[in-house]
Amino acid sequence: MTSPVPVAPIVLNGLFDASANLPADGWKPFHTGIDCYPIYETADGGPAAMLLRYAPGATAPAHRHQGYEHIFVLSGSQTDERGRHEAGSFMVHGEGTDHHVHSEDGCVVLAIWERRVCFLP
Repeated sequence: MTSPVPVAPIVLNGLFDASANLPADGWKPFHTGIDCYPIYETADGGPAAMLLRYAPGATAPAHRHQGYEHIFVLSGSQTDERGRHEAGSFMVHGEGTDHHVHSEDGCVVLAIWERRVCFLP
């Protein structure tokens, strides 16, 4: 039996000011008006975590969760079908739930997925 390869702990300091505290070259395009800063991800679509930075007016396409999604709003605010979620808000979306997200004033969120989301047509 083979043992899993140990993964070094990941430590990110200053998350509430992530846009200023993280290297600019770590941010990658995710969707129109949304950049991502990958923290960890698996090749098989399994667990992943990243920071998402929404420009003012950006909208994430409608998507369905294939596993749990945890969202922590670090700055700004975002809105979905359940209401407006400002800095300090924490949401958990279960498997099979769907929504789309909009940020009128821009925001940065920490997103942690059990499994990747499926974008809806």
